[in-house]
Amino acid sequence: MPARLRKAVTIAALGATPLALTALAAAPASAHGTMGDPVSRVAQCYAENPESPKSDACRAAVAAGGTQALYDWNGIRIGDADGRHQALIPDGKLCSAGNEEFKGLDLPRADWPATDVRGGSYTFKYRVTAPHKGTFTVYITKPGYDPTKPLAWKDLDLSAPVAKSKSTDPVAANGFYTFSGTLPQRSGRQLLYAIWQRSDSPEAFYSCSDITFGGGATVSGSTPAPTASAPSDRQIAAGADKSTVEHHGHGDQDAATSAEPATANTPKAAGAVENLAETGGSGSTPYLAMAGAAALALGSAALFASVRRRATTGGRR
Repeated sequence: MPARLRKAVTIAALGATPLALTALAAAPASAHGTMGDPVSRVAQCYAENPESPKSDACRAAVAAGGTQALYDWNGIRIGDADGRHQALIPDGKLCSAGNEEFKGLDLPRADWPATDVRGGSYTFKYRVTAPHKGTFTVYITKPGYDPTKPLAWKDLDLSAPVAKSKSTDPVAANGFYTFSGTLPQRSGRQLLYAIWQRSDSPEAFYSCSDITFGGGATVSGSTPAPTASAPSDRQIAAGADKSTVEHHGHGDQDAATSAEPATANTPKAAGAVENLAETGGSGSTPYLAMAGAAALALGSAALFASVRRRATTGGRR
């Protein structure tokens, strides 16, 4: 085997390995989730069963936006948010993050199932299906909040978050991120708005959780407000095959699917590439890169082995 050819083949075989590793590192990995405690609206309605919700509010949400939004409960997101939440999400659409699919969650009603809370320290639990680095910030509505009016940014006490995770590299346990906060003294029905901003991507997730202080909130002045309840692990698993939320292999069972819902702020036309701000390329780019790099590595190794084998065989003749 000529020395020049031997050198070229060796370089190709060895050089392909870093390329394959680089492609693997560049693969997208979307985080997904929603507030689990206090229970978010979308999690509550999913727990009730998207096909036949029990509460009036969840039935109205399905009537407005359909059942798919509930199966996609962990996908209320903006791919290129990068902290620009107020600039991207218009008033009246905070709970859906401006995403048409989730518009039913924006309905102004006083009968959304709510979690009973009290002022003081509170342990928040964020249900996650694909862990990632980032920070959680939770805001509460101001005194005088009227749930029968569309939720606006001015309704939130943005100057005093009730919780803000300190770590940008949290560790999820048993399907939840857990962090502490302090609820102020309030009365009646209020709302918590949670923002999960990834630190390794501009993507952010949003959720609305209805709460009542002291359990005294009523609907229409007399009927007790429905109590919220989170979906069980069994319920989540049962509806996973109906979800169109793509985790790119991180948390879902099918890394090949790519029907990640688009938002009003990150439109995605039929056949168009996915949001470049989130993945750095089209939805198929990283996987093509991995396949190409792997093929290059295997091909180079095979070529090297073949040439070496022929050289060895030839030497024995």
